[in-house]
Amino acid sequence: MLAGLFKRRDTGNTAAESLYLAAVEAARRPILFTELGVPDTLDGRYEMVALHTYLVLRRLKRDHAATAELAQAVFDFMFVDFDNTLRELGVGDLGVGRRVKQMATGFYGRIAAYDAGMEGGDLVEALRRNAYGTVTIDEGPVARLASYLTEADQALAGQSTGDLAAGRVSFPPVA
Repeated sequence: MLAGLFKRRDTGNTAAESLYLAAVEAARRPILFTELGVPDTLDGRYEMVALHTYLVLRRLKRDHAATAELAQAVFDFMFVDFDNTLRELGVGDLGVGRRVKQMATGFYGRIAAYDAGMEGGDLVEALRRNAYGTVTIDEGPVARLASYLTEADQALAGQSTGDLAAGRVSFPPVA
């Protein structure tokens, strides 16, 4: 009976779960940390999950009428996962809600910064502020991450709404 309390809950939306897990898998690619210099820390890993989930949500937004519910489910699944991860790391119940709220607020800020960068703003600076945090890094790796982000956005734009609705998404390799 108690074992059921600690199992991962079924979200009821396996497509959203699949899209989110594909974003997490892409975010864990070692090249992001070894060659592009993203800090291999809890914060750096959060940044890469946020970045790749942003890409999925950005693609879903293009077909908003058909994908709004799926996009919300991906977003919800991400924050349930963050909540679970914080609990596994030993953050107490009182601290989890506050930290998840901070993460959500930060995620909305990243969406705005990345959208502005993707629409002709300074994407390199947005990545430097967010993905790299307080780490001082040369322009080269940040520019490579910006190039990857643009390439991934274009690759996802070419993927069909039907594939996404079925939980299938593919990220390009990091060059």
